[in-house]
Amino acid sequence: MIEILVVLVLLGLLASLAIVNLGGGEQRELNSKVRELYVLMQTAAEQAILNNEELGLVVDEQGYRFLVYDELEQTWRSESERLFQGRNFPEWMSVTLFSEDDIPRLARGNDEEDEEGSLRPDIVFYSSAETTPFELEFLATTSPDYRFRLEADGLDDIKMHTPSDTDDF
Repeated sequence: MIEILVVLVLLGLLASLAIVNLGGGEQRELNSKVRELYVLMQTAAEQAILNNEELGLVVDEQGYRFLVYDELEQTWRSESERLFQGRNFPEWMSVTLFSEDDIPRLARGNDEEDEEGSLRPDIVFYSSAETTPFELEFLATTSPDYRFRLEADGLDDIKMHTPSDTDDF
């Protein structure tokens, strides 16, 4: 009888561990998506300096994509490098862009084109090592208290703030 009780206790412990490990899937994916964008933004900033060209980033509620400035045509075009291919956000992820004018706005899919129909980035990585000042806030709509923030003041490196940071958003 004791053996059966011990087996049941062990099964209960294993089941509780499995539930803990399976939970928080959206939070893990949010963490992964934000870290991926953070690394790509750092890489884009470095590529802009190394290649002496301006790179841009368009962000909307579906995802993001990188652009490169064509000096001859004086227009933005989609980046052809595989590393900078466009990526989509999961449906449950909410993204808010705070631009340099400090007015929060939800980046919209049709907003990245100006009046002439040419592409226009929300964030620019300049060959002079500067960046458009911005804040990007990410959260899972099912867990609004679990937030990530990417920010740049225009002169320093891009910073990432995670939910475990002690400062308030």
